[in-house]
Amino acid sequence: MTDLWPWLSLAGLGAFHGINPAMGWLFAVALGLHRQSSRIVWLSLLPIAAGHAAAIAVVLAVFVAFGTVVDLRSLKLFAAALILGLAGYYAFYGHRHRVRVGMRTGMAGLALWSFLMATGHGAGLMLMPAVLGLCLADPSATIPLGSSLPISVAAVALHTAATLAVTAAVAFAIVEWLGLGVLRTAWINFDLIWTLALVATGVILVVV
Repeated sequence: MTDLWPWLSLAGLGAFHGINPAMGWLFAVALGLHRQSSRIVWLSLLPIAAGHAAAIAVVLAVFVAFGTVVDLRSLKLFAAALILGLAGYYAFYGHRHRVRVGMRTGMAGLALWSFLMATGHGAGLMLMPAVLGLCLADPSATIPLGSSLPISVAAVALHTAATLAVTAAVAFAIVEWLGLGVLRTAWINFDLIWTLALVATGVILVVV
């Protein structure tokens, strides 16, 4: 069961990212309403998922590459410093500098928007405790590249699948059942929750 926890956390983080409106479902719904087509909503989810996956993959690739020459403990502390620094920035300045894309953007523009949003929010960094734990258990050793590559690919695939599933479910619920009016009465402060999640991730990397 212990071996399953990293994979479950990757899926859980995917669900968490998927339910966050900043990660794409709100933009997909807005595009569909703007163009008066529910088909656009579902088509938009694919480039959103692709951009999110690319952002995650880039972060994992960088850290795995560094992990081949730096011991795991140092890598965790470096990741924790980045994550806590990002959380501190959001705590003091908020999520003010969002990536802005017009309603006439195409699928490529939507994928780029998703990539930049996920990168700017530190989505890939949140996966570090699970991925580093899967790649290597010995804190004093470096990451073996041969075994870490398939693990990283599987991590990106699982996380993206969970993100896409939840994003699609939320978008479907808004478009088909609830309508945008529910956002006025049931809005959740995801910016605060996201910041707290970053802090929790940084702390986990330091203490585990």
